[in-house]
Amino acid sequence: MKARTQRGPFAAGDQVQLTDPKGRMHQIVLSAGGTFHTHRGSLSHDDLIGRPEGSVVTASSGTAYVALRPLLADYTLAMKRGATIVYPKDAAQILAYADVFPGARVLEAGAGSGALSCWLLRAIGPDGELVSFEARPDFAEIARENVRKYFGEVPAWWRLETGELSAAVALDPAARTRAAYARLRPAAVQAEEAEEERVPEPPAEDVQPDDDRAPDTTAEPSGAHRGVVPPDDNGFDRVVLDMLAPWENVAAAAHVLIPGGLICCYVATTTQLSRVVEELRGHGGFFEPAAWETLYRGWHVDGLAVRPDHRMIAHTGFLVTARRLATGVSAPPRRRRPAKGAHPEAVPQGVPPEAPQEALQAQEGAQEGPRESGTQRAGDVDAYSG
Repeated sequence: MKARTQRGPFAAGDQVQLTDPKGRMHQIVLSAGGTFHTHRGSLSHDDLIGRPEGSVVTASSGTAYVALRPLLADYTLAMKRGATIVYPKDAAQILAYADVFPGARVLEAGAGSGALSCWLLRAIGPDGELVSFEARPDFAEIARENVRKYFGEVPAWWRLETGELSAAVALDPAARTRAAYARLRPAAVQAEEAEEERVPEPPAEDVQPDDDRAPDTTAEPSGAHRGVVPPDDNGFDRVVLDMLAPWENVAAAAHVLIPGGLICCYVATTTQLSRVVEELRGHGGFFEPAAWETLYRGWHVDGLAVRPDHRMIAHTGFLVTARRLATGVSAPPRRRRPAKGAHPEAVPQGVPPEAPQEALQAQEGAQEGPRESGTQRAGDVDAYSG
């Protein structure tokens, strides 16, 4: 399969999306002499090869199709699935609020069908590196094939590991992609140049070592200075966890993240949401997490008939993000008014179960003293943290 082409006339090997008058879409890969068959008739691939993108072609039945290269959102919705895909609305939020930038090193756990991997690979580009873990070999193979089909080849800046998330495997310098090595090349070149500028030392006398002398274990291995990078450069800028129990991997994520890095968790239920947020808070190495969901609702627009569509993509999952703190640093406690019953273990002893909120408020007021009527403490309303 040829490398993905984003512009220019259609050519053999290009992916094309055909859309009929009712909005039904079909994705095909062009081949010389090929034919696309549908219940609306057949269409020759040769009618598309050499024509500009955005052309209209007619099937044997007379049905007209608009031919365009599929957007990544279209491709991920139509791709072969093993695990459930990350929908484009959530992938866009991950790229934006996790601040995935060109050249970033990203660790992904739970590759699934490879939908989010495609988004991440395109966002970080050839100067970045994506390391994806997938526990199930069958899902990993589907993800690899979907990524290969979209890009035309397996990107050189992607490493797919089959198995559970492992910080040791993710950080293994021997397994880094060619893109990561290319990024470290200037440091290696500088080290070699610095060594060449050193004044050569006079050769040592040829002395035969005594048999009883202990071997020298302190000598630096040849070329040990090459490719050595500080710990921050060896860590990951972003960690994305799309799995059943992401709270079990918070410690591993903290280990591989650089200070200031970001963890992003994608979960489906409120119980998962609560547990992963509390785990991030309890770990102590992350700043206050933020949690949200995104609902996507299209609109019908036809003249004066402007209204919401009857169908929408509502809940698909919750997103949680948190920033990594520096080693040995603890975030100051956030001041917030407790919700009624949110933390039953924090209710003072001897307080009836029916009045925990009043007791906590009274205790808080006694500690802070009186305040003027109509004023508001800074902690009464949480600021959005993203």
